[in-house]
Amino acid sequence: MKLYYAPGACSLAVHMALREVGVPFDLVEVDLVHHTTETGASYLDISPRGYVPLLELADQSRHTEAAALLQYVADLDPSRAFIGQPGSSERLAVLEWLTFVSTELHKGFSPWLWHKETADSTRQAVKAKLAVRFAEMDAVLSRSDFLAGRYSVADAYGFTIVNWSNLLGIPLTAYPHLQAWMARVAARPQVQAALRAEGLLS
Repeated sequence: MKLYYAPGACSLAVHMALREVGVPFDLVEVDLVHHTTETGASYLDISPRGYVPLLELADQSRHTEAAALLQYVADLDPSRAFIGQPGSSERLAVLEWLTFVSTELHKGFSPWLWHKETADSTRQAVKAKLAVRFAEMDAVLSRSDFLAGRYSVADAYGFTIVNWSNLLGIPLTAYPHLQAWMARVAARPQVQAALRAEGLLS
């Protein structure tokens, strides 16, 4: 498999999951500004949508969308330790959180908070909505170490997106349980390996 990624982008969640599951894969860095790969090839020729992650499988098929790829990668582990067995309440909880992160967090941050042309009123509205979602997560994490009870691909995705707060100067001091969860996820050896591989950890 081959993962096309950009450092710290939502592709980090898939990168983390691949390492946790322990399957072999190659990394290809993408410049999202110029839409080129690390070899200088046009990324738009590879992925017309122009964003990451993109996972290329052994059969040469190419697939996108973080939430979908996280489910696929988690299912590569026969034990399904990071997603739960089909039909289980554990799996339903993980899928619920994957969807929450995708719709309530990911699409809140992006594109609005990453583009300089976004109006201040829009920025404030987005930050207010994110604050509500962070408070909800904080309450859940006051009762559980991880979003769906035990560590899962939902935590990988959630960590990746919430971490954007640090890059954008959005304080998390009002959410101590959310901060503690971020630290727990960051301390995992395979998470550290992914962060280090992307140049995000020295």
